[in-house]
Amino acid sequence: MTSVSVKELSLNFGSVAVLKDLNLDVRDGEFIVLLGPSGCGKSTLLNCIAGLLDVSDGQIFIKGKNVTWEEPKDRGIGMVFQSYALYPQMSVKGNLTFGLKNAGVAKDEIERRIARTAEILQIGPLLDRKPAQLSGGQRQRVAIGRALVRDVDVFLFDEPLSNLDAKLRSELRVEIKRLHQKLANTMIYVTHDQIEAMTLADRIAVMKDGLIQQLGAPQEIYKRPVNRYVAGFIGSPGMNFLEGEVSIRDGQPRFTADAIDIPLARYTFEKAGPRPGPAVFGIRPEHVGLNSGDDWPFAVTAPVEIVEPMGSDTLIWTKIGKQNLTIRVSSERAPAVDDTVTIGFDPMNASLFDAASGARL
Repeated sequence: MTSVSVKELSLNFGSVAVLKDLNLDVRDGEFIVLLGPSGCGKSTLLNCIAGLLDVSDGQIFIKGKNVTWEEPKDRGIGMVFQSYALYPQMSVKGNLTFGLKNAGVAKDEIERRIARTAEILQIGPLLDRKPAQLSGGQRQRVAIGRALVRDVDVFLFDEPLSNLDAKLRSELRVEIKRLHQKLANTMIYVTHDQIEAMTLADRIAVMKDGLIQQLGAPQEIYKRPVNRYVAGFIGSPGMNFLEGEVSIRDGQPRFTADAIDIPLARYTFEKAGPRPGPAVFGIRPEHVGLNSGDDWPFAVTAPVEIVEPMGSDTLIWTKIGKQNLTIRVSSERAPAVDDTVTIGFDPMNASLFDAASGARL
């Protein structure tokens, strides 16, 4: 069952098209993450769903009801903003109850919702405090609680963790994941942080220039990105890109470039099959083998230029010909700078893109 449906949605600010004939269906109880860089339209799309922006064209449905021109309060949504937006003069309980009192909710029902929300978010001891007496993480819990007490079907999150430090972001990310598993409500979450997207989402919508480039499960997007943009945006450290061309030799496709000749017999092409011409070969750092006895379809020796320890993992920077390559290995196996290493990989784990369009081949 579809919970939120966006159909051919467009939004223009003057002559600037921010969203362009965008379509998105969110299933009931699904956690969807809108992922992309600043200016890609992800927060704008969320604000359109919330009713905070008037659309230029298209329609928005929530629970089967056309809400395109409904007021935000009538859409059955709860929203958590990037800023906490708490009333500083009110206690935590006052912030949680303010909207309910204005909506005329009965006093005993308000108390029930407050008690339930405080238990879920573990903010019971904070109810009598003012926002100034709370930490950043506690304030964000209260902001989430203010949406939660509305007892709605759809929750919208607009980069709720971006103002927090790394440790607190990690902790609250787990809290939000646990909250979704407990409530099973539909959640649409905006972020530019791919770690948040990969860990939280049932499906990720990767956006660029007001369009959804790819919509799919995190592992699907990670393993089979539809274009070079998605491949480069997902993954930390980013995917390696080697520029060269695809050719057919002795009836078999190959990728060739300076000091590179990779057989592509194990690569799965899209339906169109191999097409000779300029291409980009993408391989993730963790899929590059280092000093292994594996029988790789492609292997070459290369000098180690930079070593970056990252705790349990280490990043190795080297070059094949004139092209940079990053390798991710266990810190226990990390070589030293100026060592010569043997590297190799299997095209089965690679992604190949058309050099001109960036589309997956």
